[in-house]
Amino acid sequence: STLFLVLRVTLAIPSTSAPWGHQEVLPKRSCLHPLCKGPVSAPGGTRQSPINIRWRDSVYDPQLKPLRVSYAAASCLHVWNTGYFFQVEFDDSAEGSGISGGPLENHYRLKQCHFHWGAANERGSEHTVDDRVYPAELHLVHWNSVKYRSYKEALTGENGVAVIGVFLKLGAHHEALQKLVEVLPEIKHKGARAVMGPFQPARLLPACRDYWTYAGSLTTPPLSESVTWVIQKQPIEVARRQLAAFRSLLFSALGEEEHSMVDNYRPLQPLMNRKVRSSFRAVEEGI
Repeated sequence: STLFLVLRVTLAIPSTSAPWGHQEVLPKRSCLHPLCKGPVSAPGGTRQSPINIRWRDSVYDPQLKPLRVSYAAASCLHVWNTGYFFQVEFDDSAEGSGISGGPLENHYRLKQCHFHWGAANERGSEHTVDDRVYPAELHLVHWNSVKYRSYKEALTGENGVAVIGVFLKLGAHHEALQKLVEVLPEIKHKGARAVMGPFQPARLLPACRDYWTYAGSLTTPPLSESVTWVIQKQPIEVARRQLAAFRSLLFSALGEEEHSMVDNYRPLQPLMNRKVRSSFRAVEEGI
């Protein structure tokens, strides 16, 4: 088919600085939009992420308790440009920062957090709710320190990873996010990193902790189906100027042709036979 030919041709071209995603795979940039029909899925995958969460199809589970979040601001190490997005790294050598409870059977240590965003405010989030797309999405990534010895080992292991997803929507200036925004000029190019002082990632969580949870995967290679997703119902508000700062970053390294860091999200994947559970009763649709 035509799409197959495009895949064969484009994937054969090596690229050192192009982002992982579907810019190289799909022939039209319009197909990058999360609502694009027929997203490219991982071969053989049965629980791939992200997904569209349907409010009325989610199942209220009274057994789901509140997620216990305990982060140490001092565990923040540095922020860097991975070439896909900017990522904040945390010290995960001890149990100091992590989550438990909710849908999780074990304690999961905080390893890193990062964002996905679009070239415009009409797109950017990986997950959607009733087909609603947000301009950006935060992921707080944790690994199961009871079952596994390291983050690397947990990435491909059963129940190895837990990710909290938080939607960002346009609104008021977000004071906690601003600390990250202010350091972005230092990490404009791929591979650049900057040391950060104490940073409390819990301040990036919404006031309401209601959530959806489902069994999914990483949304970047290796796309391992090892993730318990905890998607916050309530988005956080950020200012237009703060989102614009995300788009000032580059996929490319210093000295390479410049490529703006935008549209670094994966298209929606089929739900297949999975259930999405909620910690709250769906009284009415909408947030």
